[in-house]
Amino acid sequence: MQLENIVPWGRSKKEYMEMFDLTQGDILNKKILGCGDGPSSFNTEVDYDDGSVVSIDPLYAYSKKEIMQRIDEVAGEVIDQVRANEDHFVWKNIPDLESLEHIRIEAMMEFLMDYEDGKEEGRYINASLPELPFEEGSFDLALSSHFLFLYSEHMDEAFHKEGIDEMLRVAKEVRIFPLLTLTNERSPHIDTVIRHLQEQGCHTEIVRTGYEFQKGANEMLKITRA
Repeated sequence: MQLENIVPWGRSKKEYMEMFDLTQGDILNKKILGCGDGPSSFNTEVDYDDGSVVSIDPLYAYSKKEIMQRIDEVAGEVIDQVRANEDHFVWKNIPDLESLEHIRIEAMMEFLMDYEDGKEEGRYINASLPELPFEEGSFDLALSSHFLFLYSEHMDEAFHKEGIDEMLRVAKEVRIFPLLTLTNERSPHIDTVIRHLQEQGCHTEIVRTGYEFQKGANEMLKITRA
């Protein structure tokens, strides 16, 4: 993936915990894989807590300088887009546009400060679904934030099934947030993906979370393998 096609936008550990209904016990005791984490500070902050997170994203093919430059290029445009569509969002977890900009920029700056060390330590890996460079059962929990289901128009049902199967190959449990598309509609892939997983003996549950920013995006899919 070319850098000019990537829009880096980072979320914080607090947001991850709310989106995925994570506890501090999860953070401290589980080996976590983040799929498509981008310039999130989740990995950085969990590492500060002596937790274990590995993040994958095609963004990590690029240098710190290149990522920083791309953030500078797009951050203002993203905020302007949100400003133009403020009524599409719920100003609860994030109270206003100024807070959103602060949270996102702070998360991305924390990520950038940690990025080079994290790459050396193997916490940031250039990879992407539906193929993961890990052995079976390497993780306790795999997370997908704002990727699967959200981009249903760009990724078909087969991609979703293959990607989730791969996450379940390397992790005991998978959590995916949100379940809406970019147009605030329920993803058309959810029902068929759930049937596919249940046919394999997986337990699936749609869980209401305490996080909602995109209107109606307050549920995650929780999957445990057979």
